Amino acid sequence: MVSHTPKKVYILGVTAGGRTFRPSDWAERLAGVMSPFRPGGARPGSHLTYSPWCVPSSINGSKCVIVSEALRTHNVMAWDFCMNFAKDNELQTYHGAPPDAKKPS
Repeated sequence: MVSHTPKKVYILGVTAGGRTFRPSDWAERLAGVMSPFRPGGARPGSHLTYSPWCVPSSINGSKCVIVSEALRTHNVMAWDFCMNFAKDNELQTYHGAPPDAKKPS
């Protein structure tokens, strides 16, 4: 049986110029804003947990947000918000894990 894992975009907290993005809690803030966008839609209390489609993490000591492409299917405006956040702040993005990434923590 073939496994179809959802594709993911990694938004790293490192700018195109190599600087660490600030504020230090940016990943948690972005994921918090995306918390209502989840399978089955927002539910009471869903603001207390992250959406499985937009999860804060860290890779190689840098904060990151892992955004599932399922978010685009569910709500293209939410997807665009995440991608435009990365673009506007000149953050490095990767479709799939960054090439030198250790397992996200």
